[in-house]
Amino acid sequence: MKIFLVGFMGCGKSTKAKQLANLLNCELIDLDAVIVAEQKMSIADYFSAYGEAAFRQLENQTLKSYAYPKTCVVATGGGLPCYFDNMDWMNANGITVFLEMTPPQLVSRLHNREKRPLLKGMDDEQLLAFIIKKLEERNPFYHQAKLTVDAFDLKTEDLLKKIKAI
Repeated sequence: MKIFLVGFMGCGKSTKAKQLANLLNCELIDLDAVIVAEQKMSIADYFSAYGEAAFRQLENQTLKSYAYPKTCVVATGGGLPCYFDNMDWMNANGITVFLEMTPPQLVSRLHNREKRPLLKGMDDEQLLAFIIKKLEERNPFYHQAKLTVDAFDLKTEDLLKKIKAI
């Protein structure tokens, strides 16, 4: 079983993916980390050098060409489900889980903004407005996930039970 974790930046995709992979004793694949390793540059540097459109294309190719093992947990980038047919592809190839959080919860978790190309230089008020706007755009994609869970204070064991119930 392939489990794809989707959701806004800061919702805990990488952390939960790591914990789930440990519980399931399977491989963890962080698509952003795969891109960084293959491109030999950070996501922020790639954005700066080539722009968002080029990054989304690369992200799409990485998602669909990766040699996934039979059982694995995949942490996706926050925007990945919203481009091309990525959400349909993930739904066809595994179990998608939307780690949902409210905008104020996300603001409280997004401290190191300089590492995130879309958030550089924002104060809390600007960040909250940005998150609200982005979630309006992205929620229709995120809500196509097979499972939506409240990710705030989510226990990994509870998440695994919900996934297995599908």
